[in-house]
Amino acid sequence: MLPYNLDHVAVAVAELDEAIPRFEALYGAVAGDRERVETQGVEEVMIPVGGSHIQLIAPLDEDTPVGRFLDKRGEGLHHVALAVPNIEAALVHVRAVGGRLVDEEPRIGGRGALIAFVHPKSWGGTLVELVELPL
Repeated sequence: MLPYNLDHVAVAVAELDEAIPRFEALYGAVAGDRERVETQGVEEVMIPVGGSHIQLIAPLDEDTPVGRFLDKRGEGLHHVALAVPNIEAALVHVRAVGGRLVDEEPRIGGRGALIAFVHPKSWGGTLVELVELPL
């Protein structure tokens, strides 16, 4: 069994410029740096919360996964991300126990991390992101 830790909870928002100050005002949090992740079609910001983060993600275009998510469901919880020490081993494990992967191979995400998504049908209708942070 691989050790997992909660890395972040991602919330899809239409506009970061509106969502960041609202979140900061409501919860007394301070957002980190914004980052564009072209390969995922998002602009994001991580907000430290305890030993984890809330990630606000906004689409760069309507025809991106997050853009389509917002069009279909509106703003709200997008995915839960679990930090793993070895993403390759985590993918092997998920496959071995019958999990369905969105990403068969890891790719580079925000913060330079290796990431891969597990399909929502694998567990409770929730999209799960596996994250291996750079050393």
